[in-house]
Amino acid sequence: PTMIDAVTDELKLALKQMIVEECDKDFGPEFIRDDMPLLGGDLDLDSLDVLQICMAVKNQYDVRIEGSGDARKALKSINVLAQTIVDARR
Repeated sequence: PTMIDAVTDELKLALKQMIVEECDKDFGPEFIRDDMPLLGGDLDLDSLDVLQICMAVKNQYDVRIEGSGDARKALKSINVLAQTIVDARR
């Protein structure tokens, strides 16, 4: 797993790419804004997508996001997800 010490544009881009790949979306990572709601917004992610993203975050960053409450909080936006990963690794 990659060591992440700070929220960077690089981390945010990696997360966007991961979401596009994991959720098999037909838009590119540039479609996802840093502050865009990941749930209930234009991305149209469903509960399976959320599970896929949480699994990918665990595999790539060794950060567990468990339970729908935590997932909802962490997946508020790319900014929040990146911060969640960085905080969990401190």
